[in-house]
Amino acid sequence: MPDPSIVCSALSYVLPDGTVVLDDVSFAVGPGLTGLVAPNGAGKTTLLRLVAGLATPTTGAVTVDGTVGLLPQELPFTADLTVAEVLGVSDTRAALAAIESGDTGEEHFATIGDDWDVEERSRAELDRVGLGDVDLGRRLDTLSGGQVVSLGLAALLLRGPDVLLLDEPTNNLDRDARERLFAVLDGRPGCVLVASHDRELLDHADRIAELGRDGVRVFTGDLASYEDAVHVEREAAERAVRSAEQDVRREKRAMQLARERADRRANTAARGVADAGLPKIVAGKLKRKAQESAAKSDRTHGDRVGQARTRLDDAERALTDDAMLVPDLPDTTVPAGRTVVAAQGVRVRELFGGGVDLTIRGPERIALVGANGSGKSTLLRVLSGELVPDAGEVRGAGGRVARLSQRLDLLDPSRSILQNLEAVTDGMPLSQRMTLLARFLFPGDEAHKPVAVLSGGERLRATLACVLLARPAPQLLLLDEPTNNLDMVSTARLASALRAFRGALVVVSHDERFLADVGVDRRVALGHGALTDAAP
Repeated sequence: MPDPSIVCSALSYVLPDGTVVLDDVSFAVGPGLTGLVAPNGAGKTTLLRLVAGLATPTTGAVTVDGTVGLLPQELPFTADLTVAEVLGVSDTRAALAAIESGDTGEEHFATIGDDWDVEERSRAELDRVGLGDVDLGRRLDTLSGGQVVSLGLAALLLRGPDVLLLDEPTNNLDRDARERLFAVLDGRPGCVLVASHDRELLDHADRIAELGRDGVRVFTGDLASYEDAVHVEREAAERAVRSAEQDVRREKRAMQLARERADRRANTAARGVADAGLPKIVAGKLKRKAQESAAKSDRTHGDRVGQARTRLDDAERALTDDAMLVPDLPDTTVPAGRTVVAAQGVRVRELFGGGVDLTIRGPERIALVGANGSGKSTLLRVLSGELVPDAGEVRGAGGRVARLSQRLDLLDPSRSILQNLEAVTDGMPLSQRMTLLARFLFPGDEAHKPVAVLSGGERLRATLACVLLARPAPQLLLLDEPTNNLDMVSTARLASALRAFRGALVVVSHDERFLADVGVDRRVALGHGALTDAAP
């Protein structure tokens, strides 16, 4: 049997309403881990579904050598399923139990087939993904979101596909689960294609497949090698833009000079005709000839200007849209050492059994870490004042506290970006609002876009603008897994904006690179109902 591989040839996918999702995509990858990267909305999920055979391409073909398994972003599991049902072993286990109880019906042996060790294999896969202590009869509604993702991975591994497709597998995974996933992928034979923005995961890749405007380009090596190659390309593209801009200016100057020469010749000819006393018919013929010559020169130079503009457009398209956010946020300044929020003895339902204490002082940056289900999101809601604890108290210093949820649902989708900003910046002149939105990469008419039509990255920038520029400015910012579902450019933009924030910050994230980029200087760990300082 040939090595497991994926080959896509001239692949296109068009939605029923005519929207082109993928256009003429061709690439091939073989054994090893391939990281699929692209901006949000570029079609990564669609591409994985086409490779898995869950969607039919509009044109082109997909060829896969080996059996295929897909772990989607949105797992199709209902809360009443058991772990065994998700793993696909419940019928086999029932047949084994029937035989052990003395029922030797042939249907039980047919159900089992060669899977007499299904219990041991199931437990082994659960252990690999960190669910070794989870009972096979346990219902999904008793598991955290991260545990459900790990369970989906275990179910996929149990089937043993030759080609493994993973769509953003680290979303919702805690640190331990992420490390286990990395170990599974590092030691796995066969072909693995993973769509991800997770820089740590992509560091384990053997190659990077970049899905862009011109299809898929495959780069040998991990994320660092890919970024080095892209950096070299960007520098070349920037040089090409500068050269093309000079060409346009040069051709425009040449066109202007040619017009001025033609005008001088025409004026000189007109004076010469008058001085020579030539008949009007001859004078008219000479004038037309001069006009035709000038028009021909205009067309020639116009074509050259057009060609130069085309080269400029091509050069600009070669540049990746990765401009960073560099806002100035002086109003968010919090003096060093000032207590922003102090929580004492906080308890919520069964969480924080002994009561948790946390004092946040400006302008410290705290990473709140802990396993899935430990109560991190709940604690952020308590600190923001959205949730009243069952016991204990939370005291604030009077400054504004802003919480950025995973859903980015703070804005009114029926209003424009500018209108949303107006709602939180009473008294600010329109010109100042427009200037500030331009710094968040919404210049001119872009500020009038309705929130409902924004992409994920645009919605993030708009939300940041309305949170960070609000009056009064926030002194404490709470962020709950802010990089989930963000592409790498959007994540870098978020980090850039947060570096400009001068207040206190608490962020829940399992993305170590992101935490380093925003300058986290303190870690607190939530586990077993207690909050403790953690090692950096």
